[in-house]
Amino acid sequence: MEKVRVQTPSRIHVTLIDLNGSLGRIDGGIGFALEEPEILLEVEAGSGEVVSDSGVHPELVERAKAVIKKVEEFFGFSVNVRIMKAYTPHCGLGSGTQLSLAIAKACTVLQGAEVSVRELAGVVGRGGTSGIGVAVFERGGFVLDGGHSTKVKKSFAPSSASKAPPPPVLARYDFPWKVVAVVPDRSGFSGAGEVNLFEKSCPIPLEEVREVSHIVLMKMLPAVVEEDLDEFMEAVSLVQKLGFKKAEVLSYEFAREFLDVFRAGMSSTGTAFYSAVESNAEGKKLLKDMVKFFEEKEIGCWGVLTNPNNEGARVMKV
Repeated sequence: MEKVRVQTPSRIHVTLIDLNGSLGRIDGGIGFALEEPEILLEVEAGSGEVVSDSGVHPELVERAKAVIKKVEEFFGFSVNVRIMKAYTPHCGLGSGTQLSLAIAKACTVLQGAEVSVRELAGVVGRGGTSGIGVAVFERGGFVLDGGHSTKVKKSFAPSSASKAPPPPVLARYDFPWKVVAVVPDRSGFSGAGEVNLFEKSCPIPLEEVREVSHIVLMKMLPAVVEEDLDEFMEAVSLVQKLGFKKAEVLSYEFAREFLDVFRAGMSSTGTAFYSAVESNAEGKKLLKDMVKFFEEKEIGCWGVLTNPNNEGARVMKV
C-alpha cells in the first residue's frame, strides 16, 4: 500500500506585532524555521487509526485523530497515521500546526490533488492568528506576515480560538544562522489559558505597538538581510520587553530571570527559549549554559543546537 512520509520543521515565533488594531489590522507575526526538533510521520489510506513510536506525547496522538476527521470531511476518504518523531506540545515550537499540515499535505499526495498549503491550513484550522507556522511549513526561512483585517477577524484571540484564514506573507528570507533552542519542563499556554492571556492583555497600548513595528522594520529585518547577528539578537532582546511579548514573558518568573542572564528570546507564549549563533562551538557552549540554568533551579530541560530550515516540509512517497 502506498505511503507518504512528511518531515516538518519546527518554528520560533519571535513576536506578534499589533494587538491594538487602531489601523484596522491585528496580529502580524515574525518568526523562522528550524531543522530540529522535527515531526516525522507516515500516512496511508485507512480507517482513521493513529499509532506512535516511543517518546511521542499522547496529546499529539489525539490531535492527529481530530485532524484525520477534518481531512476526511474535505477529501472524502480516511487515512492511518504513524507518528515516528515529534516534540513537546505547548512548548512554543509550533507542533500543532506542523502535525496538522503534515497529515493534510500527505492526503493531497495520496489523492493526487492540487491543494495549496494555505487552503489546507483552513481545512485543519491553523493560521488564525500567526501565519508563521503555515508559511514555514510551505517554504521555511524567516517570515514576516501581515496579520488580519478587522473586517475578517473581529477580536484578539489565539489561533486555537480563531477561524480567520492564514495572514499574507509580507517578506521571506533565508535565515542565516544556527540556533540554540531550549525547552524547560513547564507547559506553555493552551486552550482556555491562552484565550485568557489574550483577553486580559489586549488591546496593547499603541505606543508599544509602534515601537515593536519600528524595531522589526528598521532593525530586525535589515539584520537578517545583512546577516548582522549582533543587530538581530539586540532586536530580539528589545521586543521581549514590549507589547504582547512582554505579557507572555511576564507570565513566567523563570522567563524574566532567564532573559536577564542570556541574550535570547522566548518563542510564542512559551516555554521554549532561543538564541542565534555563528558557530557550532559557540552554540554548544551556549546550549550547555542554558540547560545548566534550569538544572540549577531543579527544572528539567531539553535543548538542541540546530541549523535553520530554509526549505520547508519535505514530502516523499515511500
